[in-house]
Amino acid sequence: MPTSSAMPARPSRRPRKRRTQPQPTPKRSLFDEVGVTAVDPAPFSELGLPERLVRALADDGMVEAFPIQAATIPDALTGRDVLGRGQTGSGKTLAFGLPLLAMQQSSARPLHPRGLVLVPTRELAVQVTDALKPLAKTLGRYVREVVGGTSFTRQADTLRRGVDVLVATPGRLADHVRQGTCVLSEVERTAIDEADQMADMGFLPQVRELLDLVPADGQRLLFSATLDGDVDKLVERYLTNPVVHSLAPSAASVDSMEHHQLLVSAAEKQAVLARIAAREGRTIMFVRTKHHADRLAKKLRTVGIRAGALHGGKAQNVRTRILDEFKDGTTGTLVATNVAARGIHVDDVSLVVHVEPPADPKDYLHRAGRTARAGAAGTVVTLVTEDQRQAFRTLAAQAGVTATTTTVSPEDAELARLTGAREPDGIAIAEPKRREAPRGRGEATRSRGANQQSRSAERPGHEVPRGRRAQGPGREPGEPRRGRRPLRAERGSGGHDGRRGAEADGRSAATGSGEHSGRGAQRPSGRGARGSRGARNGRDGMRRDRA
Repeated sequence: MPTSSAMPARPSRRPRKRRTQPQPTPKRSLFDEVGVTAVDPAPFSELGLPERLVRALADDGMVEAFPIQAATIPDALTGRDVLGRGQTGSGKTLAFGLPLLAMQQSSARPLHPRGLVLVPTRELAVQVTDALKPLAKTLGRYVREVVGGTSFTRQADTLRRGVDVLVATPGRLADHVRQGTCVLSEVERTAIDEADQMADMGFLPQVRELLDLVPADGQRLLFSATLDGDVDKLVERYLTNPVVHSLAPSAASVDSMEHHQLLVSAAEKQAVLARIAAREGRTIMFVRTKHHADRLAKKLRTVGIRAGALHGGKAQNVRTRILDEFKDGTTGTLVATNVAARGIHVDDVSLVVHVEPPADPKDYLHRAGRTARAGAAGTVVTLVTEDQRQAFRTLAAQAGVTATTTTVSPEDAELARLTGAREPDGIAIAEPKRREAPRGRGEATRSRGANQQSRSAERPGHEVPRGRRAQGPGREPGEPRRGRRPLRAERGSGGHDGRRGAEADGRSAATGSGEHSGRGAQRPSGRGARGSRGARNGRDGMRRDRA
């Protein structure tokens, strides 16, 4: 029996080599392939625009085009599809708006717009319309917007008069298409602005449904900050061999914008915000939720600061009034959610404040873009508590931002130097009064649906179309509704079918036969009617006998 020492040793097992799966290379977007395009500003007179349009621009003080305009307008005027990226405030509105106006040769027919601009928010739609309307007037063109939160009936009347360039949010435009009050079969050119924000807000399914109704051989102009996810699919599906112009990287690169991280304690944060809001000049404070916006604006008014809250939970007429007050200087501080993070152009906003760090680097960049617009200087500050330092450090790195870190308290001189903070006067500002329309007779006997419709109609500028459910103010513009049937292609020029076309045209057929049938329903008929007439005749005969 051999001993254990004499037994041969077992050979050691060699470790198996792990097969490494090849990592898929990330797909490069068209912006990445082109890189940053270097384009110098150029006079509008050298871009191929009509002379009348150039004179109208000069009368408004606009002689030289911004780089994004100088790069994209000549290509758009040739009829090519254009894909553009530019910094917020770089002039993208005129980059797609001027070609839409310049290339339209004839006026639009009723209900059939010739140019279409899709935007994600109501405020951006109003801004685009205000920028293009005076220029369109010089060419004899008509530009109007259709957005949620305003009268559907008035918008339908406007579309019946004919709109050359229609600026719309996807949700409200889809409603008009379903009702037959807007037909997209004659749209020649379509512009999509802030496409990445539409993707973030979940609007791209509606955008695709609308683009499917537009002629496939039409021109497309798409502007977006990024081409990630669904936006890239949108480009592949609807743009044909587009000309790509990328005038800015996705990270922040505005030289005239200063970024600061202000470290504050949670106990002193409200006092710091009050002092910052009391500064001279326009200030926008961004928060995450609607309730936080209302609560912060109310606290600022109690210490004597004229502040207004702007978010998607307010009716459209209230949002318009608050934004107008901020533009004309009546309100110095605007507390807003992301509804104002893009597309809201207000001159001379010198300070943007993140009340808490945003959750996404793109939100940071677009909020910061409300200042330092068109070459102006601006400051962006973010209030950060101790537990938020690491999250903000990661956010700033993803956004490509280098922020100066400063520890502040309400009475620090450094806070006043960076933001212009000062002590508020402490005199509370009364809440704005809401106007209420007087109630008519029979209010208590009406049904719940009628009362809801009357309350909606009492809001200025808001009407509920007949046969439609009132739209609550909490829904963001263009937000997809549940249970809505998909859009279908129009049959001719009369909408989807004759029944809906008659409803959308004001139910003109109901004014004739419907009224007669209504009176006929009130007349007694049958044996009861004959019996009542016989009893009446019998009583009359008895009276004659007594006489």
